[in-house]
Amino acid sequence: MENYWDESVEGSVISNGNEILLTTEPSSSSFCVETQNRDHRGSGRIATVFLIVNAALGAGLLNVPQAFDQAGGIGTALTVQAVLLVWIVGALLILAKCAEDVGATNLQEVLAALSGNTGLIACSVVVALYCFGTCVTFLIIIGDQFDRVLSSLRGADFCHYWYMNRRFTISISSVCLILPLCYSRRIDFLKYVSSVGVGAVLYVVALIVYEKYTGGFIPGPIKTVPDHWTDVFLVVPVICFGYQCHVSIIPIYSCLRHRNMRNFTCSSMTAIAVCVICYSIAGVFGYLTFGSNVAIDILLGYGGSNPLVLFGIAAIAIKTFTTYPILLFCGREAVSTLLTFVPWLRSNDVAVTERKRRIIIASIWFFLSLIFSVIIPDIQIVISILGSLAAVFIFIFPGICLLQSTLHRDPFIILNIDRIFILLASLFFLLGAFIIGVVISQIPEEIAKESSKTLLCT
Repeated sequence: MENYWDESVEGSVISNGNEILLTTEPSSSSFCVETQNRDHRGSGRIATVFLIVNAALGAGLLNVPQAFDQAGGIGTALTVQAVLLVWIVGALLILAKCAEDVGATNLQEVLAALSGNTGLIACSVVVALYCFGTCVTFLIIIGDQFDRVLSSLRGADFCHYWYMNRRFTISISSVCLILPLCYSRRIDFLKYVSSVGVGAVLYVVALIVYEKYTGGFIPGPIKTVPDHWTDVFLVVPVICFGYQCHVSIIPIYSCLRHRNMRNFTCSSMTAIAVCVICYSIAGVFGYLTFGSNVAIDILLGYGGSNPLVLFGIAAIAIKTFTTYPILLFCGREAVSTLLTFVPWLRSNDVAVTERKRRIIIASIWFFLSLIFSVIIPDIQIVISILGSLAAVFIFIFPGICLLQSTLHRDPFIILNIDRIFILLASLFFLLGAFIIGVVISQIPEEIAKESSKTLLCT
């Protein structure tokens, strides 16, 4: 087995007394396990649930009702969701188990241990692209929510005032509320703000149910079957994007106070159950409220002058503020891993190098995403692209991990259980390739829709 953990590459787990410091460098598996055994701090089960829910449950919630309509109705969408959830949950457990076996602290290290430097580099590139795209999406969502609030309070010409223009509102709010959270060395630091983000999303779900019964909306036609059989796949990118927490799941697992599969399984199943309930309720009640007239953003259908709706819009912005740092953390890990292959950027002083890289990478990452967010006006195309990348994390990478770990353990595939694992890994590959192809084929249609988008203020 090729192993990238050699003397030329710096470690990513630094011991500081009884605390594990998750850095942005690759690590030694033996040292990781040794440090883990001495660690008495970290996230408990409840905090881990909040971290996972906050990573998975977010912007996709607003798109679910329209995805239900596009897929052919509630029954079809819930069926597709149930099928995909089997693979989504399985992928989480595979990644966590492989991370435990090799002593890894992030997804890149798992791929490196199982597939060598090729797996490390490929994974780091995809993680960086996905996390950066998601961060851009989050900032766009923040701008959209500010536009909704200001349009309701000040009228349609609000953006003509510089201090209410989305470029200013995105910039000042993200610098004040997001940037200070981007330099954390440990991801479990974010457990404190994650609870706020989860509470914000739960409010939006409750708002959707409340408006269904009190809003007096007359729904459009409600589908019971898809217009065409291929329409069932239109919900796939939204589900993949909505449940994608696989990038951050290994850093979250590595910060678990008692790191074992039993505790992780309990926390992850609870978190996924919360996400399923929230997405399903939002999709069902949102779709029943508006029918085929449902907007791409469910909140756009409600009266902007309603204080409850305005608070819901603010809640989505709060949720986004708390989720951005989690994705930046994972993207920062990926970028720093790639930098370890640049000879002149290596250093013998791991702690000093880690701190400098953490600050520099986080700062550049944040301001680049901020620039892109004020240039790109809408998130639908971005979500379609991110949906295909999310399928890589949900299907392709777990399939690689399962395949390689099985072959390392049983090179000649003698045991029947290992033959089943090989078959399962192959199914991960096939389903992932199919979903990626479907999502990519939908992008031209989304581009065509994009040209007809009307901004709140121009």
